[in-house]
Amino acid sequence: MPDNHSFDVVSEINHAELHNAVVQAQHEIAVRFDFKGTRASIEFNKKDASFTIEGDHKGQLETVIQILKEKMAKRGVPAASLIRGKIEDATHDTVRETLTLHTGVDVDDARKLIKEIKQLKLKVQAQIMDEKIRVTGKKKDELQEVMAYMKAHGPDYPLQFINFT
Repeated sequence: MPDNHSFDVVSEINHAELHNAVVQAQHEIAVRFDFKGTRASIEFNKKDASFTIEGDHKGQLETVIQILKEKMAKRGVPAASLIRGKIEDATHDTVRETLTLHTGVDVDDARKLIKEIKQLKLKVQAQIMDEKIRVTGKKKDELQEVMAYMKAHGPDYPLQFINFT
C-alpha cells in the first residue's frame, strides 16, 4: 500500500462521443419539419475545437444550439464545456455564432482552486501540472473531501478526477 495517494483534476472531452453528438444533431436538423428550407446548420472544426452554428434568425439559432446541447448530454459530453461567442449577421439574412470548447484547467482557476484547497486545512498538497492539478495526501478520505469541495465550488466548466491512487 503506498504512503501517498493522489489524483489529477482535468477538464477533458471525449472527442469520439462529441463527434457522434454533432452527427446526431446535424441529422436531426436535416430531418426536422420546422427546419425544412432554412439555412440552419452546425459545422464542427476539429482542429480549432469550435462550432459554427447558422440559422435564419436568433430564435432558430437558439433552437439549433439547444439541439446540440441535448445530443451532447445524451452522449455523456458535458454541455457546460461550450463557450458561446458573439451572434453576428451572415450572408443571405442569416445569423451565425461561433462556439468553442473549453479544455484544460485555466491557470488562474487552478491557482484559485489551490488557494481554496489550502484554506480547507487538510493535510494535502496541490500543484499545477500543465493544464491539470495534481492533489496528493496520505489519507484517501481527505482527498475525497477535496473532490467534493471542487465539485461544489469549482469553475463553471466541468472537471474530471482521474488517476486516483
